[in-house]
Amino acid sequence: MTAGDAGRALPGHLRSIQPTSQFAGDDGSVDPELAVLLEAHATGRGSLADVVRRLAATRVLVPVLAEVEVAEVVQHDGPQGSTDLHVDKEASAGVVAVETPDGRRGLPVFTSVEAMRAWRAEARPVPVEAPRAALSAVSEDWSLLVVDPAGPVTVHVPRPAVWALAQGLEWRPALVPAGAGAPGVGDVVVDAEVAAAIADAAAPVQHVVRAHAEPGRRAEVAVVLALDPGLDRAGLDRVLGQVNARLGASSVISERVDSLELRVGVAR
Repeated sequence: MTAGDAGRALPGHLRSIQPTSQFAGDDGSVDPELAVLLEAHATGRGSLADVVRRLAATRVLVPVLAEVEVAEVVQHDGPQGSTDLHVDKEASAGVVAVETPDGRRGLPVFTSVEAMRAWRAEARPVPVEAPRAALSAVSEDWSLLVVDPAGPVTVHVPRPAVWALAQGLEWRPALVPAGAGAPGVGDVVVDAEVAAAIADAAAPVQHVVRAHAEPGRRAEVAVVLALDPGLDRAGLDRVLGQVNARLGASSVISERVDSLELRVGVAR
């Protein structure tokens, strides 16, 4: 991802983002272990779960940008006549969000001062523990942490992982590597607990014959429904509405799945 791909900066006010004395000797360099894990993830040799696990024990840098809160226009009488001058009456520092291509907002965090300068040279780095940054993102209802938006390796930490970090819990991804001997070795499958929760949520809905979960195409997880034939549009809408409501009520799904898509077919 380039700096431009990170999206436009959006103002935020995260009260808990404050510098603390524990980072007084921080030289702003990247954590060596985190750098190795990020590179491994980027090249397909490591998992995002490994990156998140290390983030839980790592300092990150949150960017703070100056922003004008109040401005006014005053008239100045000079030799050439009156001119309007824009005067900044009050300025403050604000944490920003980035907007990702899918429209979600994320808190940008950086592994080093160098990575932050590559994104915004004027940003002031504030060192915080990554779980504290995650808690602040949650409090602002931002979906993601975006690690190093301008590189060298950019990673989107998804909503369930952000929530886990904020709570001091280990993140359990919804997608896991396929086991040896399983179809599509080297690919990912939906974790058994998540798959069971999806089936349990969808199966009781009238006209759902079968339901299973698989990795999504547009979202993280796809819910694949086989329905009774002959449903009209109104009936289909009712079924999908009930399935969506039951999926949304599942604590397993809400805590572990970043995004869902529905695929519908006729049972044979």
